[in-house]
Amino acid sequence: MDQFIKERNEKLAQVVIKGLKSRNMTGYYAKDRKEALKVALELIPEGSSVAMGGCMSAQEIGLTDALNNGHYTFYDRAYMATREGLLQAYGADVFVSSVNAMTDDGILVNIDGNANRVSFIAQGPEKVVFIVGMNKVTSDLDQAMKRARNIAAPINAGRFDITTPCKKTGRCMDCKSIDTVCCQFLITRFSRHKDRIHVILVNEDLGF
Repeated sequence: MDQFIKERNEKLAQVVIKGLKSRNMTGYYAKDRKEALKVALELIPEGSSVAMGGCMSAQEIGLTDALNNGHYTFYDRAYMATREGLLQAYGADVFVSSVNAMTDDGILVNIDGNANRVSFIAQGPEKVVFIVGMNKVTSDLDQAMKRARNIAAPINAGRFDITTPCKKTGRCMDCKSIDTVCCQFLITRFSRHKDRIHVILVNEDLGF
């Protein structure tokens, strides 16, 4: 990544962290993936039970491997075939996720097909840790929604054996396809519970 882009991202991250604080959420800055992993593991004590949705950003910084190989009870959605497994994971100490987009004043935007990810974020685990590449930070809520719908959702749809208009066109068609991955929209603008939501801003492009 270009030096000047990194410098801009570092400055912007401080603005985002202030915005998160005003919304009763806690932000952290990590200069790279290695530092992001260190911060994440400091937020997840050994012995914790940890649930995770489909989080490419966590995989990219090495957190998924660390949870699989460390002293944790790790509920990985990739291996949860039953509703019982998902319900068990709602009681986890920590939920790890990313965002589809967020604003530079700290509003988080997520879209789901089955609501298992957004439901964990909204309620359930005592702590939520987000791994967020600076590529996902936008100027306002309108731009965050556009990013979530026109960048994150079409790419996400491409990962699955489904048929949606966005998979064919590369942009949101506001469809009502039975396969749509855009069934639920979660906008997190404030956390009523202090110390529940933690956002690690990573000065790299992560996820999609």
